[in-house]
Amino acid sequence: MRELLYFIIYLAIFLAGMAILRIGLFNVSGDKLKRFLKRVTHTPVRGFFVGIIITGILQSSSAVMVMTIGLVSTGSLNFTQTIGIILGTNIGSTFTTEFMTIPLERWTVPGAVFGAILWLVPHILAKSAGTSLIGLSCVIAAINGFKKLAEPISSFDSVQHLLTSMESNLFIALFTGMAVTAIIHSSSAMTGIAMGFLAAGEMSVPAGIAIMLGSNIGTCVTAYMASLGAGKEARFTSYAHIWLNLIGVAIFFPFISSLEKLAALFTVQKDVQLAHASVIFNILSSLIALPFTEKFTKFIMFIHNRKSK
Repeated sequence: MRELLYFIIYLAIFLAGMAILRIGLFNVSGDKLKRFLKRVTHTPVRGFFVGIIITGILQSSSAVMVMTIGLVSTGSLNFTQTIGIILGTNIGSTFTTEFMTIPLERWTVPGAVFGAILWLVPHILAKSAGTSLIGLSCVIAAINGFKKLAEPISSFDSVQHLLTSMESNLFIALFTGMAVTAIIHSSSAMTGIAMGFLAAGEMSVPAGIAIMLGSNIGTCVTAYMASLGAGKEARFTSYAHIWLNLIGVAIFFPFISSLEKLAALFTVQKDVQLAHASVIFNILSSLIALPFTEKFTKFIMFIHNRKSK
């Protein structure tokens, strides 16, 4: 039970770290990013690249989606402008998983100490940089904790049963990734946990990829909750987010083994293969959907206008 308690603590540290990192980055660029988002998203392609950039800066696709839905609800953006942004956020979110593959464990404590020193400096830029460093140090510490705890936690009968079930049926892995991400509101945390089990040799890459695909669907819950009571256009945006991720996962789920082989061309490390598979999936699914944004917009409005009547 002690290992399970530690695991929950590390998960809390990861989520808190991501939130602190996001606050630090947003304090520096939040208002500018909002203005940038309103000004340059007139075409799907522009929105696509803006979505990648802003998600990469804020390290959270959910945060960018909530920001986008907020702008739609106030009339600063319309629904058709958001499709490109959604596709871009899917790619931008992979920056976090790629970052988690960098071995930075020895910098955890120095980073947190330096961040605390910067936070004491009475200047917004220094405070924001310090906040970001503290959050980053928390994320690194949590990822290292996931890796260390994967093996002892795998010895629990219930966890072993779940891991065995996921290996024999990838749909179980898919729904596990979806459900856990919907609960904790972080696809990065779910993917980080899977990477920890992969690094410890307690999970296969195909099961990890299935979990990652499920987390792409589970992360839609945050945007959907933000759209509740925010008007029809905002709801269309959240529906588009859900549909795009559902369709992308449905297309690529049968090709998990191909994703594994493609990712294995770049590295032999199992956890890094999962991060690369996430990048490949999100880039390909977004690029496939990008030329059809106009038709997809009409599809969403037709389906959900009809349902709302």
